[in-house]
Order: sequence, then C-alpha cells, then structure tokens
Amino acid sequence: MKGWLIVNGFLKSAAFDRLYDRLIEAASGQGVLLDKVTNDALFPFPDAIDDAPDFALLWDKDVRLGARLRQAGVPVFNAPESIAVCDDKTLTYLALLGKVPMPETCVLPLTFAGYSQLDFLRGALDRLGLPCVLKEGVGSFGEQVYLIQSLEEAEAHIARLSGRPLLLQRFIRESAGRDVRVYVAGDRCVAAMERIAPPGNFRANQMGGGTAVPHRITREEEELALHSVQELGLTFGGVDLLAGEDGPLLCEVNSNAHFSALEKITGVSVAREIIRAVIGESS
Repeated sequence: MKGWLIVNGFLKSAAFDRLYDRLIEAASGQGVLLDKVTNDALFPFPDAIDDAPDFALLWDKDVRLGARLRQAGVPVFNAPESIAVCDDKTLTYLALLGKVPMPETCVLPLTFAGYSQLDFLRGALDRLGLPCVLKEGVGSFGEQVYLIQSLEEAEAHIARLSGRPLLLQRFIRESAGRDVRVYVAGDRCVAAMERIAPPGNFRANQMGGGTAVPHRITREEEELALHSVQELGLTFGGVDLLAGEDGPLLCEVNSNAHFSALEKITGVSVAREIIRAVIGESS
C-alpha cells in the first residue's frame, strides 16, 4: 500500500518535520510507503495522476486540494469538509449543538466593514456572566483565546477582531487552567493526558508553558470524545474536554492535532494508531 502525506510547502518547522517523520516511520512499520508531498508540488493539479496513491493523509489543511484529490479518486483523510468544520470553532460549535454537552456559547454576528455599534454584547455578557471566554473561530495553540473580565474589555477585543468569526463562551470555573486532551483514532480513544496551565494562565495548552500528565479517561469522557469525532466525520482527531460541574464538556476538536507531547507523556504511538485507522478506512 502507498500513501501521500500532504504537507504545506511554505511552512518550515522542526516540530512539524518531526511529526511528519513519526507518521512516515509508523506507516513503514505497517507495510505502507508514505511519501511526503508538498501542496505546491501538486500545482497546477494534473488532469490525471500517474501511479496514484491508495490514500492521502491531508496534514496541510489545504481543504481545496483535498477536495481535488478526492475528485481524482484518491481517498483523503481526514475528509476535507470535516477539516474545514474543525478549523473554525464557530462551525464546530454549530455542527455539534444539541449533540454533545458544551459550554453555553454565543456566536457573534459577522461584519465585513467593522462594527458600527456593539450594543448586542450586553445581552451576551448578561447571559454568560463575567468572566467569559472570547474565541476567534480560526486559531491554533490557544493563542486566539481571551479571558474577558468586563464589557469594555470585550468591546476592545471585538472591535480589533471585527471581520473574523468569533464566539463568546461561558467560563467553566471548575476547569480553569486545566483540560484533558484525548486522541481518537478510528473507533478508539488511544491516548489521553491532562494539561495544567502555569499560574496566572487560564489556558491549559502546553505551548503557553503548561505541563501535562497521563490521564485515565472516564467512561463519560470516552463517550464524549468518540461521539464528537464521529459526528464530525473524522477518522482521527484530538478532542479537548473541560471538567464541568455536572460532567465533562467539549471544548474543541482538532482535526490535525499535534501528538508529539502526548506520545512522550503516555508512551503510546499515536502515529501508529492514526495510520492503522487510515488503513482500515481506505482498504
């Protein structure tokens, strides 16, 4: 079996290179030749693909290229439309609304020319309470997430971010500075860790200087993670959970979640489990 690992030709990062190497190594261990192919190398897209792969592992998030590959008959993982929904937290929320437990959320009205008034914010803050969490729809490593302490702070952030998809979310005090990252591959939760933020940071993401320890997931956490991934049509993904007063809540789902730290902390080869799940769906 042969596959393509589609990566971004314009992104140079040692961390990404290590991740790609882990996937290629894991594929080789399962009898799969996984060739790294940059998205720019496929431009302009050929009318016919000579020696087409058995599947494409779309790590680049170039969902338009993913759709074009699928039109050419190449199975693509994760599915481009699933990646697109996961890549925008507002769309993830709407796709899972009423299907899984999440913090109460308000998706902000979209503007294309700046907000001429922000009166709508008062109703949202009255409903969610303060502090609350403001999230940009598109963002990575927790860098586009803000803890809002006042109406004035919310107005300043939202005016600066106008034109981008945004949401406001109830702050889950019980989980402040902590979350659980569960990696799902196929129909299994293969590894999990609890992430703990450094003092003064409400975000548990390790890129912000936090720490992590292995986590034994509960049945509720397992069911929530699996159901979220299945509803979004993902073959694999990282699911972030918060500890709510009445049980776990979904924070977000990452279609292309990094797994190096998770492998190191848990000793589980997440790369192997991803390849195994892809083989299972493409065979």
